[in-house]
Amino acid sequence: MNKEFKLPDVGEGLTEADIVSWHVKPGDTIQINQVIVEIETAKAVVELPSPYAGTVTALLAAEGETVDVGRPIIAVEVPGADTGPGPAPAQPAVTEAATADPDAGEVAETAQPARRAVLVGYGAKPGATTRRPRKSPSTRPASYPATPTTPSTSIGADPQGGRPPGANRALAKPPVRRLARDLGVDLAVLAGSGPEGSVTREDVQRAAGETTVRSGYESAVAGDGGPAVAAAAGPSGTEERIPVRGVRKHTAAAMVASAFTAPHVTEFLQVDVTETMAAVRRARDLPEFAGVKVSPLLFVAKALLVAAGRHPMINSSWDDAAQEIVVKHYVNLGIAVAAERGLLVPNVKGAGSMPLARLARALDELAATARAGKATPADLSGGTITITNVGVFGVDAGTPILSPAEAAILAFGQVRDAPWVYQGELAVRKVTTLSLSFDHRIVDGELGSAVLRDVGSMLEDPVRMLAWS
Repeated sequence: MNKEFKLPDVGEGLTEADIVSWHVKPGDTIQINQVIVEIETAKAVVELPSPYAGTVTALLAAEGETVDVGRPIIAVEVPGADTGPGPAPAQPAVTEAATADPDAGEVAETAQPARRAVLVGYGAKPGATTRRPRKSPSTRPASYPATPTTPSTSIGADPQGGRPPGANRALAKPPVRRLARDLGVDLAVLAGSGPEGSVTREDVQRAAGETTVRSGYESAVAGDGGPAVAAAAGPSGTEERIPVRGVRKHTAAAMVASAFTAPHVTEFLQVDVTETMAAVRRARDLPEFAGVKVSPLLFVAKALLVAAGRHPMINSSWDDAAQEIVVKHYVNLGIAVAAERGLLVPNVKGAGSMPLARLARALDELAATARAGKATPADLSGGTITITNVGVFGVDAGTPILSPAEAAILAFGQVRDAPWVYQGELAVRKVTTLSLSFDHRIVDGELGSAVLRDVGSMLEDPVRMLAWS
């Protein structure tokens, strides 16, 4: 009987995902729980195992295509099954489980930044995570839909001529592979500069910059499976079109919803953080912080956590359906991270109850996980208040947009030397600017000012964190 496997909801109520790469092709024999496809949701890269054992008869979605949850993505001929019309197979629940990661640097092909979704009811099958070589564009099956869902998806001839039979697949992360596909760069011909010869984003961008852009407008539907970039010649050069997918699509929708739902107010405060910078240097020498990155952000995070404990309404959300304010007596602290897949905001669960050394480790590990592309939906969900460190980009201040379902977000600007009146005299001090955006439905100016002033006071004199916590 020919059975179709529908794209499941891999958690958190997601409604769609992008097909990153197929690990099988029509004619392949597959086993239950064998990884068949790698997908990218708005929050994570996930490997899906097959719920069926049999022979692949058709791939129903193309690489690079955005597919709605519940749509069939692969057809499998299951031997010995009833050939009658029987009911469609139920979609099993999906949970996240981490794949092995032997090192923390650029991830090679055997340990890419993906999560394997284990289909409940089948269990993990030893050896099921073994990857099959990805086929070159010239050998992609002709069983994809004739009319792709997205205009940037097509199946046809490989404009680069395809790779020679038996060529090794280049080592690269899924986001790098997508970028290469978008820019029309063949990974097989690149010499990677990353660990173990893996191809990095910079390698792809460098190769793309050396490529002559075709004159005239290129159709968004091209022969290599759907490049996400279309170039057009203009009077002053070229322009490109990049489809909005994955994290960027999710972030854009969330920010628009937040900006036009919650009335934002932003307040600013310049703070002398000379004493905090001294505390950072002292903390780095303590054995409790051995092997952990200690930065000013750690003390900003701790100050915000203490302020949230003193003013619980700042750590709340607006329930529009129930017309209630939900005050959360726990803090899941979100930290905005610029990752290859776009802006991610993983959060430290229960951050409000952590001692400083444990908080430092949690922030360090979570940021590294997000930058490596390994943040799970659980890491990215459930935040209650957020910090964004714009200072690392050399920016003094900003007006950050609230994360959905949060009442406040704090922006931490760069720390720089500035003239400052200290103890009645002009001196050069370490100064930063704090920017607090808040939902004015929940937080009025008095409360917002009190929270911002508390954070500033603790950064001016870190001992106050001990007195107030």
